[in-house]
Amino acid sequence: MQNPIHLHSPGHQAALRRHFGSPETTLVLGEVPVGRDIRQRRGLRVPDLLVVFGVDSARIITDRGYSIEEWGKPPDFVLEIASENTGRNDVIEKRSDYAAFGIPEYWRFDPSGGLYHGTHLAGDFLVDGVYQAVNIVGVDDAHYWGRSQTLGLDICWEEGRLRWYDPVARRYLRTFDEEAEDRIAAESQRDAERIARQAAESQRDAAQSQRDAERIARQAAEERIRELEAENCRLRG
Repeated sequence: MQNPIHLHSPGHQAALRRHFGSPETTLVLGEVPVGRDIRQRRGLRVPDLLVVFGVDSARIITDRGYSIEEWGKPPDFVLEIASENTGRNDVIEKRSDYAAFGIPEYWRFDPSGGLYHGTHLAGDFLVDGVYQAVNIVGVDDAHYWGRSQTLGLDICWEEGRLRWYDPVARRYLRTFDEEAEDRIAAESQRDAERIARQAAESQRDAAQSQRDAERIARQAAEERIRELEAENCRLRG
């Protein structure tokens, strides 16, 4: 249940794909088997999320796996979501295997706050074949973050939720719910602007009608004055 709750339902994969663009050559996907050669089923790992730049995304999806030997490079980034059944494996066995694969960055997110991974959030970057820990900043007990140099994003643990922050744009990548809220807000703004335009048009129409009525009344008064003057001239004559 962890992946649907913390990756799929919020729409993080879609948000990352939009952020990086080039979906034909940038693969952002979960649960893709990774190994030196996927035809040999032994030794494969299936990360909860991986990001690979400069590949044929459609072909990897068709192959249903990522062969490091075939593509000549490991995935650029992997992330695991902790659960009771996978926590120890994420921290020990997968960490060792991902380092052996040569994956530049390996991140772990524990929604429980450290019950399964021993910490809220952890990241490793590869240095001479050995993982070194990424510095994780604890803002308070409910907010932690670290920067992924590979992705150029801050990975955040916020009250048990996974978030992605763009330090250049200074904003979070939007979740599905936030996108829906944005659309609703935009539609409401458009509706408000339409109503305001209609009100302004009604006011202009009312003002124009008032001006027309005043003009007609003025013309009638002028015509009546001319009639009276003509009548006076006739009587004096």
